Amino acid sequence: MLVIKLFQPSINHLEKNAIVKVLKSKFWASGSGIGNVRKFEKKFQKFINSDTCISVNSGTAALNLALSLCEIKNKEVILPSLGFVSSANAVLLNGGIPVFVDIDPKTLCIEPNEIESAITKKTKVVLPVHFGGFPCKLDIIQKLCRRNNLFLVEDAAHAVGSTFNKTQIGSHGDAVCFSFHPVKNLAMPTGGLISINNKNHIIFRKKLLSRRWCGITERKSTSYDVKEVGNNYYMNEFSAVIGLAQLSKLKKMITKRKIIAKKYFNELELEDKMPFSTNCSYHLYWISVKNRDKFRKILTSKGIESGTHYRPIHSFSLYHKNCSLPNTEKIGRQIVTIPIYPDLTNYEIDKIITTINKINSKF
Repeated sequence: MLVIKLFQPSINHLEKNAIVKVLKSKFWASGSGIGNVRKFEKKFQKFINSDTCISVNSGTAALNLALSLCEIKNKEVILPSLGFVSSANAVLLNGGIPVFVDIDPKTLCIEPNEIESAITKKTKVVLPVHFGGFPCKLDIIQKLCRRNNLFLVEDAAHAVGSTFNKTQIGSHGDAVCFSFHPVKNLAMPTGGLISINNKNHIIFRKKLLSRRWCGITERKSTSYDVKEVGNNYYMNEFSAVIGLAQLSKLKKMITKRKIIAKKYFNELELEDKMPFSTNCSYHLYWISVKNRDKFRKILTSKGIESGTHYRPIHSFSLYHKNCSLPNTEKIGRQIVTIPIYPDLTNYEIDKIITTINKINSKF
């Protein structure tokens, strides 16, 4: 039985030819971020229309570096508990205090009213997550941040190609963090990026270029200085050329994801499921079921992979807190993510819908 994978990158001759070209060039990486890495930064910046873009080697690196700009030591960062643990880890790595708030049960994005209630004198950053690619209510969140003099750092790991008010995600917050993990909408072997939209973007870019390459700065030929601690976070040439190939067909791939999402929304006979929006790029498509383990076991027996994105962060031992997040905790018990990517065939899409509806009718 052929298995329908939960995730699968969409590749063709463009990626293959690009990889061979880099391989033959024997120029595979540089901490200074020249060559195809810089080319990718410029093209992505143009795509999202931000002040500047700095490529890194993962979404986790992007979050860590973006928060390093905000000087959050002993300060609070408001974020949702529903998401990958990297967002909260980045807060701790920068000496900050994560403050978890609840989500909108319809979109699974952070709830602005919850943000407002959580703001204190110690708050420094609001860190919304565009869950599954569904855009958060950025207009309200931006107003809250401006009113309270807070940094807005967006976790857009799921949201390459998503839009808000007809503009690309990546053009709103002070810093917006993208992931280009192989399962993401724009896939690389390893990769991430920080887009900056701030009056101090030139200063921020200089800091980030140093911090992504072990603190190296003022490089001239083989001479350089180190003025602060940095990390080995720079992107390599292989990832960059794959990213350029993926970016050239991104709109087409996002369109296919939206077509599948609309079909799921219209034909899945479930009350709780991801809503359809033309603003969403649909990195994930989620449904909510009560008997999740049994539900997923049947899906597996029918050759359909599924996921559980995510266990709430505040439930982990490192972050365990006595906070009440009823929407987050409920979806954390019931969420199931199902395959959604451009290379799914019509047969596979129909099989997923039919199988889920049959299982649901028996529960």
